[in-house]
Amino acid sequence: MRIFFHKTNLEFEYPFTISKGTKTHQSALVICIENNNIKGYGEAPSIAYYNISVEQMIMDIKLALKNFDLNSFNCAEECWAYLFNELPNNNFALCAIDMALHDWFAKKNNQKLYETFNTPWTNIPPTDYTIGIDSVELMEQKIKAHSMLIYKIKLGLGNEEQILESISKFTDSKIRIDFNEGLSSERFLKLYPLFEKYNIELLEQPLSKFDEQGMKEIFTVSKIDLFADEYCVTEQDIEKCINKFHGINIKLTKCGGITPALRMIKRANELGLKVMMGTMNESSIGTAAIAHFLPQLAKVDMDGVLLLKENFAHGINFDENNKCNEPKGLGLGVIVDVESLRSCLVEEY
Repeated sequence: MRIFFHKTNLEFEYPFTISKGTKTHQSALVICIENNNIKGYGEAPSIAYYNISVEQMIMDIKLALKNFDLNSFNCAEECWAYLFNELPNNNFALCAIDMALHDWFAKKNNQKLYETFNTPWTNIPPTDYTIGIDSVELMEQKIKAHSMLIYKIKLGLGNEEQILESISKFTDSKIRIDFNEGLSSERFLKLYPLFEKYNIELLEQPLSKFDEQGMKEIFTVSKIDLFADEYCVTEQDIEKCINKFHGINIKLTKCGGITPALRMIKRANELGLKVMMGTMNESSIGTAAIAHFLPQLAKVDMDGVLLLKENFAHGINFDENNKCNEPKGLGLGVIVDVESLRSCLVEEY
């Protein structure tokens, strides 16, 4: 088995701002596992406010794979169980390797990834397109440049009234709002009549993940679906969302990959929580992994490939209703520009 580590640094079309900061590029680890002439690809972005670097992920993966023999495992889930014990404190690295292993096993078994989940390609929800925090003028420019049926607006810096009023004037599309923990419960309750006035479709993580009492309070008030993001990271977080949120937004990178995400969806369904899956601005590789979950999702935010100015893989395409087309190839179904990726090669292991 050979493993290739790549560090990518793809530029956004526009500077991307949320309540936690601004970035112009997305750095990520792309891993390629090659075994028996089959290649499996995985990806995990490097996120500054989680203090996870590409270099740390590479170092941790190398240690985790020191005694790893792919040929001794029957499926990616078995590999994940082994690697979870070797990577207890780095879900980002665990996600990258788990994704690559799912891609490899699906290709080995001559299947598309979603076929390994036993889910037919039906009931596909449309993706939104995220508009980062910006001036009203630039937000309007972005919306006019990217015609979508659903927009996800990042708010949380105090000018919510102005932005909501302005956006309602230049689009009739559905609006989702992501606050990234940017509000207090008092501020939320003050703004809530505006959310109803402008027919906001969902509200994502309005309060700090530590403000559990505030979340209980706003849950009793909100007729608009509240989705947990920062509050629901791993499998262990799902049950505590009851009576605080109507749904959860799963991030593959944060939860540790495809294997635990499948279990999170099952448990959320059992508890009556709606399921959304979101991007962390991955390229086509990470976005493709999200695509294969689509038949199991109520909503999706998989616009990473739409926000980036450049890419090194293709195979993720959307129809006129912003629904992802069925992936064509085996595994993740992406075609990688090997030469472009080779220029980002950091190390072979």
